[in-house]
Amino acid sequence: MSTQTVTVDTGTRVRPATTGRRKRRGENRAGWGLATPFLVFYVLFLIGPTVYGIVMSFFNSSLQHSGLGGFAGPDNYTEALTSSDFWQSMWHTVLFTLLTTPPLVALALMLAIFTDRLSRGRWFYRLVFFAPYVIPSAAMALIWVWLYTPEIGLWDKWLTAIGISSPPNWLADPNWAMISVALATVWWTLGFNFVLYLAGLQEIPRELYEAASVDGASRWHQLRRITIPLLNRTTALVLVLQIIASLKIFDQIFLMTSGGPNYSTRPLLEYVYDIGFTDFRTGYAAAASMLYFLVILAVSLVWFFASRRPQRGA
Repeated sequence: MSTQTVTVDTGTRVRPATTGRRKRRGENRAGWGLATPFLVFYVLFLIGPTVYGIVMSFFNSSLQHSGLGGFAGPDNYTEALTSSDFWQSMWHTVLFTLLTTPPLVALALMLAIFTDRLSRGRWFYRLVFFAPYVIPSAAMALIWVWLYTPEIGLWDKWLTAIGISSPPNWLADPNWAMISVALATVWWTLGFNFVLYLAGLQEIPRELYEAASVDGASRWHQLRRITIPLLNRTTALVLVLQIIASLKIFDQIFLMTSGGPNYSTRPLLEYVYDIGFTDFRTGYAAAASMLYFLVILAVSLVWFFASRRPQRGA
């Protein structure tokens, strides 16, 4: 009886580890290649000007001469912090934020809930509420200046029709000018917050409402116990984005009132513009900009840390 030895070739090959590393290197190179154009623009038009602005804020820079000018140290910052015009412009910016943020958050939420509950024609209301947001600021300002024009504007005609014979001079009265600009801004920018809330509402499971209806919960209790609590993160996002957007107010005030009457509506960004491009004091304007940047940065950091805080029950 003979014994045979059989050798079995499994055909198994060991893949070199270098192949995986080469593939990862190729993917990394492709990623850097796609990101490089954005990084170049980011450095040239954001990081570079920001660094130069910080440096310029410590010098007596001016548009009347080239270069940075003489070294001023912290004098520009001290002058800004002790300037009544600086703090007045800061207050106008805060006032505008207080006038616009609550209605832009509350109205956006109410309109989103109304639109989300419609069974037919939802697309029409989405279009109507979002359409003003895509209008350029110059066109929006032109529309609302015409609406506010004394005697011939639609606002005066509407008020006269309901028995108010002497409506205010909307953009020329210091007591009404900021309110008038805020009202126009609410109409113009409401659509952005509306879309954010609408997206948040679509993430809420419909089964929750069905279960609540079976348990006998009314629409009001569903709103209080389901909708609003589950929109907390969306509301926090909308709130911080709206505050930052309102703090950066410039376009509509510059186009509608130019900071008047008697500087009663001039926000801080327009104050920086006037100092830098009218008085030609770019070093001082850069210092005021950096102080304002710290304010906006503080608001952003509050949102950042609040969003990272774990929710209860998570």
